[in-house]
Amino acid sequence: MTETDEPRYRPDFRLDGKVCVLTGGTGVLGSVMAQGLAAAGARVAVLGRRADRAEAVAAAVREAGGEALATPADVLDPDALAAVRERLLADWGRIDLLVNAAGGNQPGATLTPGQSFLELQPEAMRGVMELNFFGTLLPTQAFGAAMVAQGGGAIVNVSSMAAAQAVTRVAGYSAAKAALDNLTRWLATTLAKQHGEGLRVNAVAPGFFVAEQNRALLLNEDGSLTERGQAIIANTPIGRFGRPDELLGVLIWLLSDASRFVTGAVVPVDGGFSSFSGV
Repeated sequence: MTETDEPRYRPDFRLDGKVCVLTGGTGVLGSVMAQGLAAAGARVAVLGRRADRAEAVAAAVREAGGEALATPADVLDPDALAAVRERLLADWGRIDLLVNAAGGNQPGATLTPGQSFLELQPEAMRGVMELNFFGTLLPTQAFGAAMVAQGGGAIVNVSSMAAAQAVTRVAGYSAAKAALDNLTRWLATTLAKQHGEGLRVNAVAPGFFVAEQNRALLLNEDGSLTERGQAIIANTPIGRFGRPDELLGVLIWLLSDASRFVTGAVVPVDGGFSSFSGV
């Protein structure tokens, strides 16, 4: 057989039949991710603290023709996460994918205009670190155990542009997401070395998307841009905020076999924000 006769690799972006746990699946971005993952063929376990909201997202996926279960749990409760894992293994037989989208901020870990950093609240800073860092580490341990037993799986963490460069006022969230970026690279290295090439860990780093936690910072009640919103758009070459479904391409690529030689990457989806010097 000549070189030209050898079969060539064709990227497969489908997730058909794979079981995906989606933490933070009840939020603005998470609910869109649930729909996108199901459209790509995955069975989606929608994990969030509120059972009613998790069921609403799962029901919407099913109404659109996908397959989904509501699996309510707190990402900081190892016993609850273990119970979800065992339920999924009993119902669907395996866990192939994990998206760690749970996260958020607290007012005391963000400075208001005119506040000094001396006024940051330590307990709020700890709370933000707990949710964003440990709220990723604990699900990765819980559901990664099934992937290790199977000999493979893909994990995608949701980071932020706030991790890569200083964003004024947002202290706790920025620090927590920066730690998450390092954890992503550490996990990618450790899991591959300990358990083989079949286990991959990457992250997607959204730029500025309008969600529940930042709406008031970016938009006035009439929908116009706040002063902070104007500054962000001025430093985003594409010239607008992101739309939730614009995260799906990178997310599905990182979960699929099309990225089978990619691990330890943090991929920005930010309209060029991280590339622009402001000049």
